[in-house]
Amino acid sequence: MSVLAPETVSLVDPGLYATGDPYPVWRWMRDNDPVRRYDAAEYPAFWSLTRYDDIRTVFQDARVFSSARGILLRPRAHGEDPGGGRTLALTDPPRHKALRTLVADWFTTRSVRSLEDAMRGAVRQVVSRAAALGECDFVTDVAARLPLYVICRLMGVPDHEQEMLFSLTSKAFGAGEPETRSVAHQEIMAYFVELMYRRMDEPEDDLVSALVNGEVDGDLLSEEDILLNCDNLLVGGTENVRLAVSGGMKTFLDRPADWERLRADRALMPTAVEEVLRWTSSATHIMRTVTEPVMLRDRPLEAGDRVVMWTPSANRDERHFENPDTFDLTRRPNRHLALGAGTHFCLGAMMTRTEMRILFTELLDSAYTIEQTAPAVPLRSIVVNGLESLPVRITAK
Repeated sequence: MSVLAPETVSLVDPGLYATGDPYPVWRWMRDNDPVRRYDAAEYPAFWSLTRYDDIRTVFQDARVFSSARGILLRPRAHGEDPGGGRTLALTDPPRHKALRTLVADWFTTRSVRSLEDAMRGAVRQVVSRAAALGECDFVTDVAARLPLYVICRLMGVPDHEQEMLFSLTSKAFGAGEPETRSVAHQEIMAYFVELMYRRMDEPEDDLVSALVNGEVDGDLLSEEDILLNCDNLLVGGTENVRLAVSGGMKTFLDRPADWERLRADRALMPTAVEEVLRWTSSATHIMRTVTEPVMLRDRPLEAGDRVVMWTPSANRDERHFENPDTFDLTRRPNRHLALGAGTHFCLGAMMTRTEMRILFTELLDSAYTIEQTAPAVPLRSIVVNGLESLPVRITAK
C-alpha cells in the first residue's frame, strides 16, 4: 500500500481523477493520515480530510469552518472566488439563511411534486430524441437535459431559449478547451443580464424575479449579486443530476442484473437512488476556511487555514459503510454526504432525488434498450467526480 501514499501522487492533479480510480489513494489516507497537511505549488496549502466523521464535523460547523472565502480550491493565480460572501453556496449564516429564504419556495415538496408530470414528459422527449440519433452520448444527450430543463423552468427561461442555453452550458461546463469554456460562460452571464433586466421591468413567478425583488437585511441585492446567484443556481441545479445519472447509468450497464432487478421491483427505487448518489459522489472536493484555532483529531488548525474534504472518500469510508466498494441497491442505512450536511445541505436535494427517480423510471418503462458502444471517459477534474462522456446506442425493443 505504501506506493499509494500521497508522496507518490498529486491530489490536485486532474490526471489522478481521469483514471476513474483515485479510491486506493483516499483509502490509504483514511487509514494512515486522515487529516493531512498538503502543500501544492499551484494551489494554496490545505488540510486534506478523507474520513466520514471529520468531513461531517466540518460540514456541520459553519461558524468555525466558513464557506464565505470559497468552497473550491482555486489556483493561486486566479485569486479569491468572486462569489465569496455573495452567493448562496459561498455565504455563512445569517446571510446564507436570508438568501436561501429568497428561493426556498421553489424547492419545497409541493413545488417539486407540481413539476413531476412535466419532468416525465421531458424525459420521454429526451429519450426519443436520443434514440433517433442512433449512437449518442448519454451524458450530454440524456443526463444533462432533464436537470437543465427543470432549472430553466424554475428560473423563468422561455421554452424557445432553452436549447440555446443548453448549448452554452454544454460548452461552459464540459471538458473542452479553457478558452472555449470561458467564452461560453461569459455568454451565459450575458444572457442572465438580459433576463434580469426583463424581470426588473416585468416580474414573474420565478427564481430570477425572486432574486431581483428580494431583500437581504432590508436591501435589494446588487445586480452583480443577482447574476452571481443566477450562475450558482444554474450550476447547482444541473451538475449533481447530470453526474449522478450518467454515473449511475454506467454502473447499471456494468451490472445488468441490478438494472433488471430494479425493473422487476420498483420498490427498490428509493434505496437505488441513494446508492447511486453515494456511489457517484459528484463533488470531488468541497473546501472550507477555518475562522479560529481548532483541533481536528490531533492536528492544530489555525484561522485562515483551508480544509479540503474529499466527499467520495467519506462515502467509501469502511467505518460507516459495510462493504463500501460494493454497489448495493438495498443499502440501509445510507447516510452518505453526497448532498452535503448541516447549513449547506443541498437546497435542491428533493428535486435531485425526484429527477433521478423519474429519469430511471422512465428509462425502465420505455420501449428502448441502452447499450454501451465505447469506453466511458472520466472527467479530468479535481472539482467534480464523474463522466465526460458515455457513448451508447438507444434502440427500440
